[in-house]
Amino acid sequence: METKKNTYYLVHTSAMPEVLEKTVQVNEMLGRGEVKTIYEAVDKVGISRSAYYKYRNYVFPFYEMGKGRIITIALTMDHIAGCLMAVLKEIARVQGSIVTINQNIPYLQIANATISLETKDLTVNVEELISYLRSIEGVREVKIMGNE
Repeated sequence: METKKNTYYLVHTSAMPEVLEKTVQVNEMLGRGEVKTIYEAVDKVGISRSAYYKYRNYVFPFYEMGKGRIITIALTMDHIAGCLMAVLKEIARVQGSIVTINQNIPYLQIANATISLETKDLTVNVEELISYLRSIEGVREVKIMGNE
């Protein structure tokens, strides 16, 4: 099977080599300022510097994929007054910038909507935003449809 040069896969941590997860840990430690050098970070997580350098630019958490991009989410909601407004308020609260909104006519008291939003100024990661949206009363389902 031939893969394209820029093909991306979403892989659960339980199915990937431990060195990849540790590479992400090193990047996070460096980003948070917990360590001063790469040597210190790789020593703490238990991988070699060569392994870190091999993978450092190719593995990152899912939520970083959406950072600084436009993502599109699909929502299924109960057709109740204020539900969509609560979703929009939550996106605004975390500094998401809405690009487009498309809401279909409700059918059987269920409303569907898609929202595209810019994520560069989000104060939370995309996974947290999705979790917040799912907790809103009347929101039945939230899915990430894609990103640019």
